[in-house]
Amino acid sequence: MGFKYIQFQKEPNNIGVLTVNRPNVLNALNWDTLGEFKVFLEDILPGEELKALIVTGAGEKAFVAGADIAQMNEMKERDFQEYVDTAHRVYELIENGSCPSIAAINGYALGGGCELALACDIRIASEKARLGFPEVKLGIFPGWGGTQRVTRVLGLGKTKELVFTGEMIDANEALRIGLVEKVVPHDEVMKEARDLAGEIAKRGPIAVRMSKTAINAGSEMDLQKALLLEKTLVSLCFDSEDRVEGMNAFLEKREPLFTGR
Repeated sequence: MGFKYIQFQKEPNNIGVLTVNRPNVLNALNWDTLGEFKVFLEDILPGEELKALIVTGAGEKAFVAGADIAQMNEMKERDFQEYVDTAHRVYELIENGSCPSIAAINGYALGGGCELALACDIRIASEKARLGFPEVKLGIFPGWGGTQRVTRVLGLGKTKELVFTGEMIDANEALRIGLVEKVVPHDEVMKEARDLAGEIAKRGPIAVRMSKTAINAGSEMDLQKALLLEKTLVSLCFDSEDRVEGMNAFLEKREPLFTGR
């Protein structure tokens, strides 16, 4: 695919692994890396027909340690705004993509890295992972969706504590407060992510895709509108071939063979 800073591998059962590949700088997201992310998510990923996407970082130390501070320090305001716009676009594509995404947090997930993990649907952390938003120590604050997505996960008080102090937390604390869904031994983080992706891949793809839409979009609506959305989407699921196959398989006591139709 000609990418320098990201790698993509399609694995059995239509599971994809997308790796940020700058381990020498703890996978910091420079301008070119974000650009490659954007091209991949807009132009390549839709054609892969994945059932789950795992996002991780190369090496043993970092998921993504954040933005590239050295590059950012050289930016003018206009360049910085475009940098922020690109990051927002990348994270929105992950968050609202049709296939579920799993962040396999194999080390530092700081600033833009923690924001990337929050854009994923599910977060699995290595016991060695460290998460946080250190931006205030640089005179800025989390601007790639962090102040908004983390608030929706943790609530106002804990978000303000993390953002205002800029301090890192370990994986167990992240689990305790709900920032990640699971903590596993360091050597097992990718296995756990693959196992979870494999379980998701067995399910009805239309149902998984529409449930993601119902959850994400519904969380931004008032309850009555969200319930209407839910009713509409589940009715569309009911009208699918996958629903017929799933219910027949259940009654016939066999595994379903979903086709995504």
